[in-house]
Amino acid sequence: MPTMLLAIDVGNTHIVVGVYRDETLLQSWRLMTDQKRTTDEIGMLLLQLFTTAEIDPKEITEGIAASVVPPLSFAVERAAKRYFDVDLVMVGPGIRTGMPILYDNPKEVGADRIVNSVAAYERVKGGVIVVDFGTATTFDCITPAGEYLGGAIVPGIQVSLEALIMRTAKLPRVEIAWPERVVGRNTVQSIQAGTLHGYVALVDGLLEKIREELAFDARVIATGGLARTIASRSRHIEEVDPLLTLEGLRILSARARKR
Repeated sequence: MPTMLLAIDVGNTHIVVGVYRDETLLQSWRLMTDQKRTTDEIGMLLLQLFTTAEIDPKEITEGIAASVVPPLSFAVERAAKRYFDVDLVMVGPGIRTGMPILYDNPKEVGADRIVNSVAAYERVKGGVIVVDFGTATTFDCITPAGEYLGGAIVPGIQVSLEALIMRTAKLPRVEIAWPERVVGRNTVQSIQAGTLHGYVALVDGLLEKIREELAFDARVIATGGLARTIASRSRHIEEVDPLLTLEGLRILSARARKR
């Protein structure tokens, strides 16, 4: 009998949901994060998505989640139990991931960062850097031995852009899209050029510094909502997988099942 897994990644900006049959991702959805959503709202929304995808909720046999939004963690856990009759495995301190954490305080590392690292190392089987473009953009380094070494955190693209608009009286809100040129000929183009070309320079600059500091070669994998946008102009990002976190959750669920 196949394993049907409900995987949920609760981020500050989006909630990403995936359904796996064994190792095959059947369907995934990206939802806006709303900390005020109740257990029943989350459950009913998930049921509607399952209906649209023609997936029977009763087929779900296992569940796993990673959350960096404590107010939603309990609601998501209750929704999985009430509407899918599964006990979610919540990734966090005390969960055996199979990856040693070399951080000074391992409990400080976000669950999503560990899940991403597990998925990336499983794919590369060697040194790897994961760049996750979310509310914050995180850079996570994994050694060739599969150890989580550490990383860097910077404000995300959207956060940086919103801070600029909020702190300036005359600058307009703009779409995150590549302008025709770096030297903008109007305010919208100038903001887009500074935001996107500047962010690519930030990402590539940090990756260069990280690689200089590491004592091993490392591939670079990007994930997150704006990963493809930045990777298209980056010199150092080698691969993009927007659903890397879901794959990490699947891997951790399979490891737990084997134990």
